Amino acid sequence: MTSERARRPGPSVRTRVVEHTAEREMPREDRLITEEPLEIRVRAGALDARRAWVTMRTPGHDFELAAGWLVNEGLAAPGAIAQVAYCTDADLAPEQEFNVVTVTLTGDADLPHRHVAASAGSSACGVCGKDSIAEALATRTAKTWSGARPSADVVRRLPEALRERQTLFRTTGGVHAAGLAGADGALQVVREDVGRHNAVDKVVGARVLAGEQPSAACLVLSGRVGFELVQKAAASGIGSIVAVGAPTSLAARLAGEAGIDLWGFTSPGRTVRYG
Repeated sequence: MTSERARRPGPSVRTRVVEHTAEREMPREDRLITEEPLEIRVRAGALDARRAWVTMRTPGHDFELAAGWLVNEGLAAPGAIAQVAYCTDADLAPEQEFNVVTVTLTGDADLPHRHVAASAGSSACGVCGKDSIAEALATRTAKTWSGARPSADVVRRLPEALRERQTLFRTTGGVHAAGLAGADGALQVVREDVGRHNAVDKVVGARVLAGEQPSAACLVLSGRVGFELVQKAAASGIGSIVAVGAPTSLAARLAGEAGIDLWGFTSPGRTVRYG
């Protein structure tokens, strides 16, 4: 399904810093999380590849990001993704190499105008112009989760389990994480990215490119819960969301209407269920 090339930018870079404390100054080496643009192009039917979106992301798992984004935006069903590859056009500038991904779909695709315009997203966005809950729910490409969901006892353990697998966070302190888990709390896939929404797209894309449905009992988040993250969970058929931080009012409302259990302020000793 994929033809990913071996060489790519690294997820973090070295830098020199001076750490100041009350007692002394300490020059040392540190690491920064990498943030670079990724352009996602879509080729469908007889049409040439067209730009669909540009986002700022941490390099790595780029194909998963592209596939998950298309599914979560309601632009492609999981089974419609035939190939994902880095663009090798001769006219690419050197800085564009490994920063442009083309997704080939098995059939036609109707990219709304907001996706073919020369628009871009920051590493903090993801809602992409949706202005109503009805529109957000219309992007759903999977059935509502009907299986078991984690209990409160399991929920309280999930952020710590996610943290244990946040390797980039341990070295940089500047990255978000998302994970898919079963009702028993077992993490199935974890991804990190400078963008919260990118991390979610990557875990969904990992399932899609493995030939599996993106739905799961639980989506675990390392930060707060915004509307766009609940939209992505609804699109993929996620049963519950567990977050370290708080949800927004619109996120809680969308979760309720989408039938998603929403948990916030989660730690080993406490969690809060909304709705």
